[in-house]
Amino acid sequence: MASRLPRRRFLGHTLAGMLALPALPSLAAGRLAAATSGAESQGPRRFVAIGNLLGFQRSHLFPETAGKDFELTDLLAPLADSRDRITLFRGLDHGLKGGHFAVHTFLSGVLHHESKHRPDGNVTVDQFIADTVGDQTRFASLTVGSEGGIHGGCQLSWTRSGVRVPPITGPSALFEKLFVGESPAARERYDAANRLQGSILDAMLADARTLERRINREDRAKLDDYLTSVRDVEKRLQARITWANRPKPTAPMDRPSDRNTAQDLPILYDLIALALQTDSTRVATLEIGGCFLPQDLGIDKSHHGLSHHGNDPEAVAQLITLEKYQLEHFGRFLTRLAGTTDGDSTLLDSTAVLFGSGMGDANSHKNDDLPIIMAGAGYGGGGFRRLDPQRNKVPLCNLFLDIVQRLGIETDSFGTSTGTFS
Repeated sequence: MASRLPRRRFLGHTLAGMLALPALPSLAAGRLAAATSGAESQGPRRFVAIGNLLGFQRSHLFPETAGKDFELTDLLAPLADSRDRITLFRGLDHGLKGGHFAVHTFLSGVLHHESKHRPDGNVTVDQFIADTVGDQTRFASLTVGSEGGIHGGCQLSWTRSGVRVPPITGPSALFEKLFVGESPAARERYDAANRLQGSILDAMLADARTLERRINREDRAKLDDYLTSVRDVEKRLQARITWANRPKPTAPMDRPSDRNTAQDLPILYDLIALALQTDSTRVATLEIGGCFLPQDLGIDKSHHGLSHHGNDPEAVAQLITLEKYQLEHFGRFLTRLAGTTDGDSTLLDSTAVLFGSGMGDANSHKNDDLPIIMAGAGYGGGGFRRLDPQRNKVPLCNLFLDIVQRLGIETDSFGTSTGTFS
């Protein structure tokens, strides 16, 4: 077995699940982590998360009146037509500090550098869901964003193994992924990669079966968990092969061109809606990053520069213009989902939509009191829910746990959750 270890290390880094044999004390093996698989999802439920890297002006976002009769603030005004479709939360966060360097925790609640010894690492809620339902669609998930900005790349989605999910960086690339078939050469490379991964999995299973004859009962339970993980990857690989042999949906529009992050935003929303409508995926994220350039909105400064406004009235006014634009197109996205038939209901009825940020106040680099809006799949129409952090501190991961459970995934925890909250 010793001669196989270098290959196993290579294979473990090759596969998406970073699979490696678990630590087995009865063989005095090294420390090798085992991935676990989730229960299968039930029903065509979907999840979309939209994250703004630099937050929103909370004093212009949150109303004074709690409940369904909340007043429309400056930033909520673009959602006037959707006010009965949303629930706005105040008082939820992850209890973390770090400013820009903690924004990547928005969908996980866990700092990347503190995730090494956690069973699920810093997996984000979108990838947690995709691990279970992803084999039911052509794409397990779609991560859309940019590779520019403060962190040099979209930081919204992370796998269980602590790997950042690279984003699809513009409307043209997203359109091609959804609707354009591969060239013969690209298809051959894709098929070759699938064959290679199949042979890798065969080798890993052979190694595991050899170990099975040499371990005690306690270690056999750990090995069974490992084998479950391998079979889960096998299932996803088989799904990839199956979808590769099916034509993509017919494009209902011409290929869009990439312009800039402000002008591209409504097209990205439209394409994500089409991805859901064609059941190409049931999980998607969109990060509005630090490279959001608002020049087309009549603003000649960068989003990041404006976020450190120092309470300058002109800078704050420009930020409100920029943030209202983002909320306007979020509202347009909700309206489109609500107007799209999905069986006996609408696409919004079956899609839990999360909108917010891992930044509470970019001006002071605070990550508390995060702006959170939910819509769809039973989350809309709740009005404004204001929590008192001094009396009723609720981790944002409690809301994520509720989302996961409503999707039919059997788990009693997610991230730093202490229970469920809806």
